[in-house]
Amino acid sequence: MACFMRRIILYLVFSLLFQLSVEGQRKVSFLSSDGLKVTADLYLKDPALPFILLFHQGNYSRGEYNEIAPKLLNLNYNCLSVDLRSGGKVNFVENETCLEANGKKMPHSMLDARTDIQAAIRYVGEFNTSPVVLFGSSYSASLSLVEANRNPRVRAVVAFSPGEFFRPGLSVKDALKGFDKKVFVAVTNTEYEYVEKMLDDIPEPEKTLFKPGNTEGLPGAKALWSSYAGNPEYWLALLMFFKELNGTGPGQSALVP
Repeated sequence: MACFMRRIILYLVFSLLFQLSVEGQRKVSFLSSDGLKVTADLYLKDPALPFILLFHQGNYSRGEYNEIAPKLLNLNYNCLSVDLRSGGKVNFVENETCLEANGKKMPHSMLDARTDIQAAIRYVGEFNTSPVVLFGSSYSASLSLVEANRNPRVRAVVAFSPGEFFRPGLSVKDALKGFDKKVFVAVTNTEYEYVEKMLDDIPEPEKTLFKPGNTEGLPGAKALWSSYAGNPEYWLALLMFFKELNGTGPGQSALVP
């Protein structure tokens, strides 16, 4: 039975990877709490569906999710891919929030970007009040975990290569005490032991910690890019997490047989 289910999930993985959603994207903007204009790409499948909020790694932009977001729509979610104020350029997409912050000489450290995450959560609340999934990469994975803890608007977190990026200003490990939400964490083999210790206060039933078995792995959400040969293993683990998550609440996924 387990092998049969695995074959079904593998089939769905590859269906997802090669199926592009017909929904388009449009650039939107909203204000952070300090008045900074935050730029994002909105992928709206159905205003009534819950949202996955996508945040990039250091020196990157919302372009990190150009090919990832359309695939996530097939899980019956909307997506919002956000330019955080600490970033740069990737996949030919400039980080417009970072440019705005620099131009106005506003704070734009990695830790300052937490206010942009909060602004994104408020923005999608204009569409519906379903709890959101935060999806972070590198430093934004850590910020997503910290923000999710005790935030009633957040249902779950997907964190690719989180770490202690903010010391001495903030200890991620300390900030996660009392964490009680579902979380999927993907790491490379090199990162595994370090991240495991950082997250050891999160209860095991709530936590999925994944490292690839066939490759060393790739840091950050770019492990899901089609240009990385090991991406199917990451996608399989991620979709199994969403299958479990979507069996317990809103946003029922096509992954459920």
